[in-house]
Amino acid sequence: MSQNTNKATIVVFSGDMDKIFAAFIIATGCAAAGMDTTLFFTFWGLNAIKTGEPIRAQSFLGKMMGLMNRGGIHRLNPSRFSFGGVGRILFNKMMSDKNVASLQELRQTAIDLDVHLLACKMSMDVLEITRDDLIPEVENVVGVATFVKEAAGSKIQLFI
Repeated sequence: MSQNTNKATIVVFSGDMDKIFAAFIIATGCAAAGMDTTLFFTFWGLNAIKTGEPIRAQSFLGKMMGLMNRGGIHRLNPSRFSFGGVGRILFNKMMSDKNVASLQELRQTAIDLDVHLLACKMSMDVLEITRDDLIPEVENVVGVATFVKEAAGSKIQLFI
């Protein structure tokens, strides 16, 4: 990651479909504008960079969390109007009808634009998510100090 100040750093805390859309749209916009852009995924936001395979948790609580928090980016639900999972299908259809990129396409665009994808080590430890549970394009698993260092030198700092 560069040391210039033409940077954007975004914390992705939410695992809601619409908020993940916002994070990737802003990140790709910043990267397309020439900004060195970093997405720091923590807690529920980690779902956007998980492979979608079941996590291999060790503890009972970790296994229960993995069962309730299944899937990757393709299983995210909207923050409102989820309708027990049907909302995701409806929103995806509406966006497809309007030629809006899918979450998977937006994530790939971010990767293609060299957006840095970082995962929060503490959140991964708590949720018993391993490096193998993440997509290979995740640049690194880091602590909050790395995020703070990135954010301190950024023109844009967002929490989604």
